[in-house]
Formats: sequence, C-alpha cells, structure tokens
Amino acid sequence: MTRIDKETRDGGLAVTVRGLVKHYGETKALDGVDLDVREGTVMGVLGPNGAGKTTLVRILSTLLAPDAGRATVAGHDVVRRPRQLRRVIGLTGQYASVDEKIPGWENLYMIGRLLDLSRRDARARADELLERFSLIEAARRPVHTYSGGMRRRLDLAASMIGRPEVLFLDEPTTGLDPRTRNEVWDEVKAMVGDGVTVLLTTQYMEEAEQLAGELTVVDRGTVIAGGRVDELKARVGGRTLRVTPADPRQLRPLADALNGLGITGLATTAVDAGAGAVLVPVLSDEQLTAVVQAVTARGLTLSSITTELPSLDEVFLSLTGHRASAPQDAVPTDTREEAAA
Repeated sequence: MTRIDKETRDGGLAVTVRGLVKHYGETKALDGVDLDVREGTVMGVLGPNGAGKTTLVRILSTLLAPDAGRATVAGHDVVRRPRQLRRVIGLTGQYASVDEKIPGWENLYMIGRLLDLSRRDARARADELLERFSLIEAARRPVHTYSGGMRRRLDLAASMIGRPEVLFLDEPTTGLDPRTRNEVWDEVKAMVGDGVTVLLTTQYMEEAEQLAGELTVVDRGTVIAGGRVDELKARVGGRTLRVTPADPRQLRPLADALNGLGITGLATTAVDAGAGAVLVPVLSDEQLTAVVQAVTARGLTLSSITTELPSLDEVFLSLTGHRASAPQDAVPTDTREEAAA
C-alpha cells in the first residue's frame, strides 16, 4: 500500500474531499466543498439543478480537473493518479452510456476488454452481470430495442464490470417510472451489500431516504448541511405528534381538547380523517408531555401515539428556502456543467 493509500484509509474513508473549487467563467460551480464518504456506505448528495452535484462527480471520476482543493478516492489522488483511480471506480450518469447499435452482451464484453480483462474473463463477467441484472433473455438483442429500465440496468451492469470499490451514481433514476426506479434501488442495495461504496447524487427525496445512510446537502456550489437522514430532519426543529383514538367517534372531541390546551407556541391541530388520527405539531419535549397528559386527564382511550420527523423535502426547504426541484438561475445547470467539461 502506498503512502497516500495509508493516509486515506486509516479512517475507513473511501472518498475524501477538501476545499474543492471549480469555476465556469465567473460562476463558481463548486465553492470550497468538503466531503467524507465511509467505506461500504451510500452517501447521498442532495441538491437542485445547478447545485454542483454533477461537477463534483465528474471531478471525483477524473473527467474534470478542479481549480483548487484536493480529493482522493479509494486511496488515489484524483489529479495525480487518475489512471490508477479509473481502475477501481464505476460511473453511471444521468443518461445511459452504452452503445445502442450493438447487443447488451457485446457492450459488457467490450468494456471488460477495455479494462484489460482476458477474453475468457470478459465473457464470464458479461454473462454473470447479465444474469444478475435480469437481462439474459435480451443479451443478444441490440440495445436500441431495450426499454428505458433495461437500458438503465445495463448501464449499471457496465459500471460494475471492473468490480469497482467506489461507484458514482449521478441521478441514476432520472426519467424512470416508479417500478423501474425500485428495481434500480434494489440493485444499488445489492452492490452495497457486496461491499461497494456508493456516492449518489439525486433530487428525489424518496431515493435519498431509500438508499443513503448519510446525506450532504449542496446548494449553489457549497455544502449547507450534512449528517444522517434523521439528524437532518431533526434540524428543522419540529415534530408531528400523531394521536389515534381507539374509537373513531372520539376523533373530533380529541382534536377539540388538544386545541383548547392553551400551551404557548402549540400549533393548531389537524384531523387526518382517512387515517383516523389527530396531528399535533410540537416544538419541544414539554409540549409533547403536555399533550399526553391532556389526553390522559380526559380519559380518552388511544390505539397509538407516535412522533414523526419532517420529510426530507421539508428539510431542504427549511435549509435553502426553496424545494429541491426548483431551478437555480444563478448557477449553470448540470447539463451546462457537462457541456463545459
């Protein structure tokens, strides 16, 4: 193991980024980004179009040089050791990168040969991945005959040919229907189960919650928050208490009782008639305790009482002032970022 490998991996980190900067003219696509990704985990990078997500992935995968800062991936400096790095990473972008004119099997075999696999090993690896991604029946068909979901699965298979240590997924489910998106999520989870480290960029809140153990939120080229999903939700500072009476006829009396508590700062309750519950926004443990005491004092029988943290969409709105899907005119879109490269 070289010196740089030892430095990077002592802390169990697969990706380390410090002070990364990238300009497009006068616009800073990245403005001093710091990031750590632990080995064998999924790091979700969450942000709107133009936040700098694709620029970050392109730098970490050696497709783009940074203007300042330093980054190492799987123990290799992205600037000083790009050739060594490319042998231990995989990349799936927003759009399928396979050759649509040739069959799926030939795509995978060709990539295997480009990665210096022997003919025998390239054939075996292509067969193995086609089976894993449920593409055996379509293996000899030209890719242009594949559905969107099949192309995406083939693209993921292509990124796994070299058995990467680190896999970059740049908005991998963009444009996919819910069923196909779930299939892609299942495959990503399987990869992580095999020990692969994944850096995932996404605008989908559900995708981040499904796949990522930790999140980094970026906006306008800077990191504005980071941590576990539950930690970020807690930062919004509010919880919702969901109180379900045992008798549905007590739903309205329960809501009226809670509205009449007179607790300072306690928001007005809402009735979720479909779920048969009363929703009570609480800002402190004291308010939560007061609600429980009030229900007990009135002799109301409950079937359940739970607390819910805000959704990731609400977290992003709280942190940035806009939703993750909102376009940002001040920063080039990811499409323009790619074109500039």
